[in-house]
Amino acid sequence: MKNLVFSAFIMLTMCQPGAEIEFPVNVGERPESITKGFNGNYYVTVMGGKEAGDASVVEISADGVKTFFNGGDEPKGIAFLDNHLYFSDVNRIWKVDQDGKGEVFVDQGSFPEEVLYLNDVAVDARGSGIYVADMGATKYMRDENNELWPLDSEEAKLVPALGRIYHVDLMGRVSLVQDTAEWMLNPNGVGVDNKGELMVGGFFLGNFLVTKHGQLTPLKGRFRGADAVEQDSKGNYYVSSWSAGKVWKIDGTTQEARILIEGLKSAADFYLEEDKGRLLLPDMLEGVIYAVDIQ
Repeated sequence: MKNLVFSAFIMLTMCQPGAEIEFPVNVGERPESITKGFNGNYYVTVMGGKEAGDASVVEISADGVKTFFNGGDEPKGIAFLDNHLYFSDVNRIWKVDQDGKGEVFVDQGSFPEEVLYLNDVAVDARGSGIYVADMGATKYMRDENNELWPLDSEEAKLVPALGRIYHVDLMGRVSLVQDTAEWMLNPNGVGVDNKGELMVGGFFLGNFLVTKHGQLTPLKGRFRGADAVEQDSKGNYYVSSWSAGKVWKIDGTTQEARILIEGLKSAADFYLEEDKGRLLLPDMLEGVIYAVDIQ
């Protein structure tokens, strides 16, 4: 990969069997999201090609990379809860056990509204379920060159507000927690802050939305193509931009942002691993997981 500009320290040695996991790691075609799961290993949704059913979840361990589960069409966000992996897949949610056996946990008919493009998932503050973002109608966001329309363009005014945030409990019951809104066009990233409140990354507008006084409110700045959103124990926020190939760290008090990494082909749904001082970041178009220093 050329012209990467790192403000982070990235380990350059590939995984070796029986050793500590080191990054970057190649995981396959179009990795989207990563989490820590069974036995402290990492699990990545890999979308594969464009054929139905050709997706997978791969496991990264000290022994290397292997396929853990085969199935799904366009898997996106993944989370580990109640000794299972949960991941979104266009208009349904899968549940995978420790043996790699999966089933459709929630189908499209279980949602109270029509779902168009499920993306990120996050465990709620109580560990009683997951949040999942429906981006809505993604086909209106981009021009013929696959670039996001400028915010001041006439085309931007035509992007419909169809995105929503849902909660799914461990019984598979779905509830709407954030309905459509003009300031939440095409929500992608979803997370939970230190108070257990909802955070959302708005892909089209570039808003990083946090809950204040019961209302999702944007932080300072624009992060167009916003993907993953997280907060650390010190109150700092993190957001990736899929389209810009960047990750920012945002001061929780001043809301000033600085770039941790840029120059990636795509910066997808990362996993914040604060105890190791890093986040694990899929570059979807490169097929690689990077470790990015968060200091």
